Amino acid sequence: MEEKELEIKVEEFFNDDLKKEVAANLGIKVEQVNTVLGMLKEGNTVPFIARYRKEQTGALDENQIREIQTQYEYGEALLKRKEAVIRLIDEKGMLTDELKQKIEHSKKLVEVEDLYRPFKEKKKTKATEAIALGLEPLAKELLAFPTKGSLENIVNKYVNEEKNITFDSAIQGAKYIIAEMISDNANYRKSIRTECYRTGMIVTKKKKKADDPTFQMYYDYSLEVKKLKSHNILAINRGEDKDVLNVSIEIDTDRTINYLNSKVIKNEESFATPIVKDAIVDSFNRLIFPSIEREVRSELTESAEDKAIEVFSVNLRNLLLQAPMKGKMVLGVDPAFRTGCKIAVVDKVGKVLAKTVIYQNQKFEGEKVPMDRIIDAKKKVTDFIIKYDIEIIAIGNGTASRETEEFIQDVLKSLNGRRVFYSIVNEAGASVYSASALAQEEFPTYSVEERSAVSIARRLQDPLSELVKIDPKSIGVGQYQHDVTQSKLSDSLDFVVSTAVNQVGVNINTASKSLLGYVSGINKAIAENIVKYREENGEFKNREQIKLVPKLGPKAFEQAVGFLRLPESTEVLDSTSIHPESYKLAKSLIKDLGIDKLGSEETKKIVEKADVDALISKYGKENEYTIKDILDAFIAPQRDPRDELDKPLLRCEALRIEDLKIGQELQGVVRNVVDFGVFVDCGVHEDGLVHISKISKNYIKHPSEVLSVGDVVKVWVLDVDLVRHKVSLTMLHE
Repeated sequence: MEEKELEIKVEEFFNDDLKKEVAANLGIKVEQVNTVLGMLKEGNTVPFIARYRKEQTGALDENQIREIQTQYEYGEALLKRKEAVIRLIDEKGMLTDELKQKIEHSKKLVEVEDLYRPFKEKKKTKATEAIALGLEPLAKELLAFPTKGSLENIVNKYVNEEKNITFDSAIQGAKYIIAEMISDNANYRKSIRTECYRTGMIVTKKKKKADDPTFQMYYDYSLEVKKLKSHNILAINRGEDKDVLNVSIEIDTDRTINYLNSKVIKNEESFATPIVKDAIVDSFNRLIFPSIEREVRSELTESAEDKAIEVFSVNLRNLLLQAPMKGKMVLGVDPAFRTGCKIAVVDKVGKVLAKTVIYQNQKFEGEKVPMDRIIDAKKKVTDFIIKYDIEIIAIGNGTASRETEEFIQDVLKSLNGRRVFYSIVNEAGASVYSASALAQEEFPTYSVEERSAVSIARRLQDPLSELVKIDPKSIGVGQYQHDVTQSKLSDSLDFVVSTAVNQVGVNINTASKSLLGYVSGINKAIAENIVKYREENGEFKNREQIKLVPKLGPKAFEQAVGFLRLPESTEVLDSTSIHPESYKLAKSLIKDLGIDKLGSEETKKIVEKADVDALISKYGKENEYTIKDILDAFIAPQRDPRDELDKPLLRCEALRIEDLKIGQELQGVVRNVVDFGVFVDCGVHEDGLVHISKISKNYIKHPSEVLSVGDVVKVWVLDVDLVRHKVSLTMLHE
C-alpha cells in the first residue's frame, strides 16, 4: 500500500473513532453524527436540519446538532495536534511505542502538551545554559543515586576554569537540569494538577493601595477550588485585572514535595540525594507550580466563561421569545429628567403615527416642577390616548422611570373609566439601537431619544422583531458578559437569536433587514436585496416569487423558504411552516382527511381524530416526522410558540420602595437570571433580588432550572434597604 494511501486510511479511521466518541458523549447513534456532519458539510444550516430533516437525524434539536459540530471540531483539532506532536518527536528519533500510545489516548490538549513538553525546543533557561556548559551528564550521574566513590570525585570531572565552572556552579547547573527534567514529566504534572482541583484553595487579598467596594468580599477571601462558582471566578478575575486583588492558588506544598520525592528519589543513602531533593523543591516552586497554577486558573476561567455564556444565552432566548402584544395601539415612553420624556404612538403593525416631548419630570435645582408643565404634559398624553385609541403605554425602565410611572398612573386615573394599562419594558440596549446606523436609516429625522421611545413601544408589541436590531451583547440579561471571551460570546448569542427567529418564523412582506438576516440561509446582503425587491416590486405574492431576489440561489432558497411566511399568498400552504418540498404530501393529506380550511375548529377535530399510524404506513416511515409536523400546521397554520407564554405584566398603579412592607405580596416579571438568584421587576424602580435559596423549597443547582426571563411570578417582600435602594424578595411563603 502506498504511504499516501495509508495516511488517508489512518485519517478515516481516526475520524470514525471520533464520531463514535461524539455519539457516546451525547448519548446518540453514530449514524446521527454521520448524518449531521454530512449535512453541515453540504452547507445546510442548523435550523434547517433541525426543522426539515428530522427523519434523517432522528429529530435532533438545534442544540444537539450544534453540540455535535462543536465536539467534532474540538476532536479534530485534538487529532491534528496529536499527529503533529507524534511527527515532531519522531523526527528527533525519540518516539517510543509507549509514548505514542499515551499521546494517542490523551483526551485533552493539555495532556498532549504535557507529553510533548520534554521534547519541545526550549527558549533560553537556566537548564539550557547548564546543558550548553556540558553539565547534563553530571545531572544524569546524580540521578543514578551513586553510593560508591564521593561527590567530589564526580563533580570535579566537570570543573573547568576556561568555562568558569566551579565545583559549586557545576552542582547548581546540574540542579537546574534535574529541576527541568522533573518539571517536564507529564505524570508528575497531571498528578499535581489533579491535587490543585481536589484540595487546592483560591486565596485573594486586597492590594495595599486598592480601594474598590465592588470587590470588598474578596479583600480577604479563600475557598476550595472545587467549590468555586462561575460568578466567583469571573469576579476575582475582574478584581485582578483592575489591580485591586492579589490572587493565588494554595496547596499543601509539603505533601506535594513528599510526593515528588517518592517518585524521584531512588536511594535515600546516596550522597546525591540531598542535591536532588534541593532540585525537586526548586522544580516545584520555580517551574511546576507557577505553570500548573496558570493552567488551572485558565481552565477555571474557561469553564466559568462557558457557564456565564450559557446563562446569558438562556436569558436572551427567553427575552427574545417573550409573548408579543399583537394588534395593540401602543404609546412608547422614554423617561428622562433634564431633556424631557420622549413619547411616540405606534400603530398595530409598528408604524409610527405621532411623537412629542413632555417635561413633567423636569427639575429646577431642587424646586418642584412648574404646574403648567405638568398640566401640559398630562394634556399631551391624554390627547394621544384618546386620538389614537391607545390600549397600552410602554414605559422604559431606565433613568426617571419611577417618576414617569407615577405621572402615567395619575394620567390614567383621570381618564374617566377608560381602561388603559401600562407596562414597564426592559430598555437594555435601546440606547445602543437608537444611536446605531440602522436606527438613523430607519428614522433619519428623529433624535436618539425619539428613536428610543419608538423602540420601547415596539419591544412590547413584538420583542423579537425589535431586539434583533441590537447587538445581543448589549442586551443586559447576562452575568459578567464583559469578562468573557467576546468572540465566543458573540457566536453563542448569534446562534440563540438565529434559532429563536427561525422557531417563530418571519413574514417576508413586513420583516426588517435585521430580522431577515437571522433567517436560515439568508445573509446580510440577501436580506438587503429582499427589502429592496419588496420596495421596488411590492409585496411578495407567493413563495415561488422569492426565487427572483438577486443573490438568493437555490441552496439559500431551500434553507430559508420554510421559515418565510406569506399570510396573503394565494397558496394557502405559503402561510405555514410546511416546506414547499412537502407541498405534494401536504395536499395529499388534505385530500385524504377531507380538510376544507386550515386552522378551523372543524380541521382541528378532523386532525385529532385522524389515524396517524395509518397515514405514516401509507406515505412511508421515512416521512413520519414530516407528516406529524404537517398535521400540526393544519391545526395552527400560523402558530407562534410565543403565544403560549405569559403575556407582559400590565399595571394600572405605581409603587415606591418606601411603600413596601415586609411580607407584602407582589406580582412581578423576571428581568434577569444569574447564578445566585433572579432579579424581579415588581413595579418599584429597583428590581428586587430573589436569592437562589428563596426560589424553591426543593434543592436547585441554578435558578434557570425553574425560572426564565419574562416569567410572571408572585413574590413576597423579605427586606427593604432604603439607604442602598435594595429590595430582597422571596418566592417561599408560609
